[in-house]
Amino acid sequence: MKFKIKSDYEPAGDQPQAIKSLVAGLKKGFKKQTLLGVTGSGKTFTMANVIESIQKPTLVIAHNKTLAAQLAQEFKEFFPDNAVHYFVSYYDYYQPEAYIPHSDTYIEKDASINEEIDRLRHASTQSLLTRKDVIIVASVSCIYGLGSPEEYKASNMYLKPGDKTTRTELLQRLISIHYERTNADLNSGMFRSIGSSMVEVMPVSENFVYRIVLEDNTITDIILIDPVSSKILEHPPHIFIFPAKHFLTDGNKKEFAIKSIKEELKSQLAKLEKQGLVLEAERLKRRTSYDLALIKEVGYCSGIENYSRHLSGKAPGEPPETLFSYFP
Repeated sequence: MKFKIKSDYEPAGDQPQAIKSLVAGLKKGFKKQTLLGVTGSGKTFTMANVIESIQKPTLVIAHNKTLAAQLAQEFKEFFPDNAVHYFVSYYDYYQPEAYIPHSDTYIEKDASINEEIDRLRHASTQSLLTRKDVIIVASVSCIYGLGSPEEYKASNMYLKPGDKTTRTELLQRLISIHYERTNADLNSGMFRSIGSSMVEVMPVSENFVYRIVLEDNTITDIILIDPVSSKILEHPPHIFIFPAKHFLTDGNKKEFAIKSIKEELKSQLAKLEKQGLVLEAERLKRRTSYDLALIKEVGYCSGIENYSRHLSGKAPGEPPETLFSYFP
């Protein structure tokens, strides 16, 4: 798919000259260009025309969630046939952990994750890995650590009728990419088993359900279903199921990461103890040991962003993986 604007309007006034200048600057490799204009002068429409001319995946960064949402909606109207996504922080509420040494008071980290925004984040990264006609409108959340795109892409499940697999193997594969099993209603990132011949999955990035039908250890049909009405939407010839978490790593890298975290912990504890900060050192040791246990058992923990460099196998000082890493 190529970027194609659908609009009743054509560039007018100063817009054609602005579009021509911006496109020429991009082709010359300019790293910085500035488009000036008062509110309502059509800057977004001008940039849409630049995107159509350049034909490259585009990241638009806004300084808050509200403006990002507004821009995402405008770009969706200009590019209805292309992939336009919204990528912002998924925290509705975030209370960082705190420690008061003189009273040995520890305040646990508390956070509320918005599942819909998390779904939109996954949709953004999946489109970047599978399409070229992608516009991501993001807040500054895009500059923070994210899982490795290579691991995320390599862990996806490709299924089609005729594939040989048992129900148990299929369930184990879903669990290995962090999908949760339920016997109740499905939400994004969940699956359920119906009898011995059907498995239903709601992809983490979508609002529909895949029903996978098995017979004699073979996938005989894949059905796309509306989760509310249970109406059959289509029978896709194949499907991709991407992981339910961005932070993924294989066994070897995980062992290396755990070893690396332990070495850094030892170094930091030595510094704190040398300064006489015994309580702080003990708190750091307990917190990190708890996170290490979670990473070892389930592959991630509540503070996984803090360890993204270790899990990606990057050396100290190397920049972490971010949304920029997912751009081709």
